[in-house]
Amino acid sequence: MKETLMNRLTWQEYRHRVQCDASVVFLPVGATEQHGPHLPLGTDHLLADAVSRTVAAKVGGLVAPALAYGYKSQPKCGGGQHFCGTTSLDAATLISQVRDTVREFARHGAKKLVLVNGHYENQWFLIEGIDLALREFGGTPPLSVMRLDYWDFFTTPTLDSIFPDGFPGYALEHAAVLETSMMLHYHPDLVHLDRIPDDGPADFPPYDMYPPHTDWVPPSGVLSSARAATLEKGAMMVEELGDRIAGAVRHEFG
Repeated sequence: MKETLMNRLTWQEYRHRVQCDASVVFLPVGATEQHGPHLPLGTDHLLADAVSRTVAAKVGGLVAPALAYGYKSQPKCGGGQHFCGTTSLDAATLISQVRDTVREFARHGAKKLVLVNGHYENQWFLIEGIDLALREFGGTPPLSVMRLDYWDFFTTPTLDSIFPDGFPGYALEHAAVLETSMMLHYHPDLVHLDRIPDDGPADFPPYDMYPPHTDWVPPSGVLSSARAATLEKGAMMVEELGDRIAGAVRHEFG
């Protein structure tokens, strides 16, 4: 079994993997953000990293150290910035971090890079960082970049099975069934089922206010109930994600 973690290789071993073997490099990107009283602050980057490891093992890829800080938590999808422990970046900082990291992987000689996002608010800033990095190379960039939000790989039958009473949507699923079930699979020691609150689903108006109205957000920071989360659901989701993301990587990179 080949090593899948970049930071466990020597630089010569890493060079051989990316330059000679043309291994796909996975860059997990998450956040450090409250996830209620039952999940750790690192949930977003822990899940992005775990999904990356699952897929890398299937395609012979390498997983780079995760970018653990993300864009500012928003009330309607992350609870907001008023929770202790939520530690966020300005958009320009995140964009620059992604741009610089993509540029460095190109300098290494990597040809195939996959950014695996685990934080809802990151999406557009990852796109901008990738675009700015590739723009520096002119007409023919030295590497190809795939960007994905892992939750987009869940199929409708799976979501129907997990949410028999109806799927509340990914924004309201913050610290709820999906993340809690996946954490039960990957990091069961970090999940406190006895602390799951009865809050949610949150009921937000169709507009935003600045400064944000923190009273819109349930006090626990959980936007939808996680009580239906199970280890079995987590295992089912992880299997589907691993197979479908690996399929997409093989399709694009061969």
